[in-house]
Amino acid sequence: MTGPATRPVLGAQLPLVQLVDVWKTYTAGEVPVHALRGVSVSIFPGEYISIVGPSGSGKSTFMHILGCLDVPTSGRYYLGGTDVSHLDEDRLAEIRNHRIGFVFQQFHLLPRLNAWRNVELPLIYAAVDRRARRARALAALEEVGLANRANHFPNQLSGGQQQRVAVARALVTEPDLLLADEPTGNLDSRSSADVLAMLAELHRSGRTIVLITHENDVAAAAERTMRFRDGRFVGDQESAA
Repeated sequence: MTGPATRPVLGAQLPLVQLVDVWKTYTAGEVPVHALRGVSVSIFPGEYISIVGPSGSGKSTFMHILGCLDVPTSGRYYLGGTDVSHLDEDRLAEIRNHRIGFVFQQFHLLPRLNAWRNVELPLIYAAVDRRARRARALAALEEVGLANRANHFPNQLSGGQQQRVAVARALVTEPDLLLADEPTGNLDSRSSADVLAMLAELHRSGRTIVLITHENDVAAAAERTMRFRDGRFVGDQESAA
């Protein structure tokens, strides 16, 4: 069942993410390519959303806008009530480091660093002192169920465990929003189920998660699925769970 892009506001709750008539246009030679066409959606704190659509639907561009990796050509993007639509790169980098956690299909772990040192990397960039970095990295690993693998190197971990380390790294800055782009794409079915179970647990703990995927069974793990086609938001569907 499709429904509106915004859900009813409960009490004084405001959207964490709000896009208002967002367009993103690229130029290929002299031909404009409209990757997003007038997208207006809201995501509230604590929601678990999946984003689906065929190749070229605009879901990757939508993720880039949400993650402040790109800015709209026109329209507005509010993150926690702050208009981040047209900030300069320094401000966008600051927001990415402090307010958004990223998980990708590739784990992007440094092979010469053990798990907790991989997890602490965003805190180094944020100039957090060494003792606090280690404590927060270990706490993040515990949150994803890998406290007993803190000193293991990536080549000593399974694919699912490596993705858990990547999720811990995304969480260590205590972001407002966790963006997971095809997080099960490099995993077998068992490891995929393990990672999805972990994301569900993070959602139950209050995390706001946006999951980008092309797999319907993966999308079904979220509580709400947003569908894109030809650069447009075409409706959402509540989970049957």
